[in-house]
Amino acid sequence: MGGLQAKVPAGLPPVVWLDEQMVAVDKPSGLLSVPGRGAEHADCVSARVQAVWADAAIVHRLDMGTSGVLVLGRGAQAQRALSRAFEQRQTDKVYEAVVSGLLADDAGEIDWPLICDWPNRPRQKIDPVLGKPSLTRWEVLARDPVHGTTRLRLKPVTGRSHQLRVHLMALGHPILGDELYAPPEVVAQAPRLLLHACTLSLPHPVSGVRVCLQAPVPF
Repeated sequence: MGGLQAKVPAGLPPVVWLDEQMVAVDKPSGLLSVPGRGAEHADCVSARVQAVWADAAIVHRLDMGTSGVLVLGRGAQAQRALSRAFEQRQTDKVYEAVVSGLLADDAGEIDWPLICDWPNRPRQKIDPVLGKPSLTRWEVLARDPVHGTTRLRLKPVTGRSHQLRVHLMALGHPILGDELYAPPEVVAQAPRLLLHACTLSLPHPVSGVRVCLQAPVPF
């Protein structure tokens, strides 16, 4: 943990970095990044963190089912700097996932443009004409022939909504537990979405020094 050491209050996700400009937590699966519509969706990472550090605000998001490193900026200047780093692709993200099926190759790229599937939102879809450029690099970490699954390291070059989930589904290897994109038998193979943001590297919002944030893979 950088900068300050803090006692973690009950309900706050594990803190992986804390200083006067930035706080990063290990978001659990099933918790929203920001509030949703309605009082029943008010509980989220931003609310829990702001209860401790009122000046913190989300600068990027993870899907509710996705776990892992999530960063909040503390104060307007840090928030602007961190948001700019994400917009200008100054961040390097690494995820792990467990997918259905055994991939034949050891590594590859998925370069399929994505767009919101508007009648079925929040689902996204591949659209070669109207979709925005979307690139995912993947690498096999392990194959499990007994269960017919593959563990992957994923590096999204772009940051489209649901990019990893849609790309892997379209590749024919949906992520286990993915209720939006996987068929029922693949959803039933895991109690949660098996997608985790394990590493995030980015420039510190004040010093500009590269910071590497990590959260252990829980599955």
